[in-house]
Amino acid sequence: MRRTIQLTAIALAVLTLGLPLRAQTREGLVGDLLRDIGQVENKVMGLAKALPESAWAWRPGEGVRSTHEVFLHVAADNYFMPTMLGIKAPAETKITNNYDTAAAFEKQTMSRDAVIAELTKSFAFLKSSLTGTPDAKMDAQVDMFGQKASARRVWVMTTTHLHEHLGQLIAYARSNKVVPPWSK
Repeated sequence: MRRTIQLTAIALAVLTLGLPLRAQTREGLVGDLLRDIGQVENKVMGLAKALPESAWAWRPGEGVRSTHEVFLHVAADNYFMPTMLGIKAPAETKITNNYDTAAAFEKQTMSRDAVIAELTKSFAFLKSSLTGTPDAKMDAQVDMFGQKASARRVWVMTTTHLHEHLGQLIAYARSNKVVPPWSK
C-alpha cells in the first residue's frame, strides 16, 4: 500500500512538473515559428552584445538606418506585428495597430543597455503573443497594411521580417569587423 502511494505521488509530481513544459511546446506551424524566432532572437541578442558601442551609430550610408536604429526597429516591430491580430502591445511602448506608433518608438533615444533590455522584452512579448494564438484562429482574416491576410500570414511575415533584419545586422557587424558570436 505504501509503495502504491509513493508511486502515485511520484507519477503526479512528474505529470505536474511536465505540464508547464508541455504547455510551452507547440507542434505544427506555431511550434516551427517559435523555434525559428528563438534562433533569430539568440543571434540578434548575440550581435547586440558583441557590437561595441562605437558601432551602434554606424550606418552604411546616408538615409539608411544605423545599427542602433535597426535594433530599435526590430523591437518596435516585435511589439507592432501582433497588434494586427488584436493583441495589445505593452502600454509603455505606446505602440498600437497604427504603424506611425511603431515608427515613433524607433526614433527614441536610448542607451545601448536600454535597447538590449527592450529587445529582450520585445522578443518575450512576441513569443508570448504567438504562443497565445490558437491554431483555430490561424485562418482568421485581419487587416495587414490595408490588405486582408490570415493570422498565419501575419506570423509568417513577422518571422521573415526578423530574418531580413538579422541579415542586415550581420552585414553591419562584419562591416565593423565584428564576427558574429556563433561564427567564431
